[in-house]
Amino acid sequence: MNFLRKLFGSTPEAPEEEKREQEARDFDVLKYDGVAALRQNAFDYAIKCFNHALDLQEDAETRDYLAQALIRNNEMPEAFAQLEKLSETEPDNVRILLRMADVAYMMEDYDAMTDVCERANAIDSENAMVNYSYARARIGKVDFVNAIALLSKAIAVSKETPFWDAYLLRGQTLLKMSDVPLAERDADYLLEHIADNEDILLLKARCRKADGDYAGALEVYGRVVEADPFSVDAFRERAAIRESMGDVDGAAEDRRAAEELAAQSPASGDEDGEDADIARQTEEAYKSINPFG
Repeated sequence: MNFLRKLFGSTPEAPEEEKREQEARDFDVLKYDGVAALRQNAFDYAIKCFNHALDLQEDAETRDYLAQALIRNNEMPEAFAQLEKLSETEPDNVRILLRMADVAYMMEDYDAMTDVCERANAIDSENAMVNYSYARARIGKVDFVNAIALLSKAIAVSKETPFWDAYLLRGQTLLKMSDVPLAERDADYLLEHIADNEDILLLKARCRKADGDYAGALEVYGRVVEADPFSVDAFRERAAIRESMGDVDGAAEDRRAAEELAAQSPASGDEDGEDADIARQTEEAYKSINPFG
């Protein structure tokens, strides 16, 4: 192009146009360097690339990548702020609001989570994930009654696709409310469809314990350990059951197993491990509800 301009005597490019073209090239390089760094788990570098790219040009996809990098780098308030900016440009995009709710959940900021879920609910009150996220926010605010209503709606609007996580969370919440029969009904329904799941079996075992059926609870805790030999909670809780039934040696054995497993696996009893697990789940959620395709 420059050769043709010289040959035919065209007017040279204005400095402003050259600057814009250079900025566009720089933006592309920074964006795709950032994406490559994100895929290689080089989060600090990815964040720098995306920030510099956004200084040159506003781009929703780049801001979304920046939010992902910040989450994976455990910079939750910063990620939330980036998602808020995205939401301002696409106020009716429920999937962005659901991501914001997940980040607020990781920050344990249930006020912010409630606000975001209310915004999402105003857009699509029949969305199962909106109701589920809203329920988690209400649980964080110790508003169990409204959480149960929201979880029940999430289950209802799922229709042909059973919302297993909503059933499980409803059962766990009902148990917190000491409504053992309804909690166990959810546990039994789940076990009919999903066998040998650790979380479901734990709910069932806790229901049996809460109902005073220690023998039944002991049997179910045994199934939890079979399903997951590394379940610290199962060993700890079974130890208490065994002790209450007079099995001192069995209780001591379970406590030792729980202590050994906890020492080997920080995620089982460490807040940082829990945060890492939530971040992993949120990363997976990003892939399934990407608002930019």
